[in-house]
Amino acid sequence: MAKNIDRYTYRVTWSEEDQEHVGLCVEFPSLSWLAEDPEHALKGIRQLVHDCVEDMRKNNEPVPEPLSSKQYSGKFMVRVPPETHRMLTIEAAESGVSLNRLISSKLHQPGM
Repeated sequence: MAKNIDRYTYRVTWSEEDQEHVGLCVEFPSLSWLAEDPEHALKGIRQLVHDCVEDMRKNNEPVPEPLSSKQYSGKFMVRVPPETHRMLTIEAAESGVSLNRLISSKLHQPGM
């Protein structure tokens, strides 16, 4: 199996609907693999991604770049209601930090 498929973002989760584990790949949202145990679900989705990438290459189709290989600027814009903007601005001022620092700290909480 090609090494570059190891750079994709995989997840295995339980599907209550199917009563099986489902293997997923973020870069290939239309693909999934069902299995009785999580190890086989991961192995199945990895093989499916490998086969899909090989097919795309044979057909000269663009292959998705792994999220892990992309460069990120650290900037993104979020729209919030005006009242939320006002409340966050007040909270930042009361804390003696910039609005950017306040929002960044809220986004950087454990589990994010």
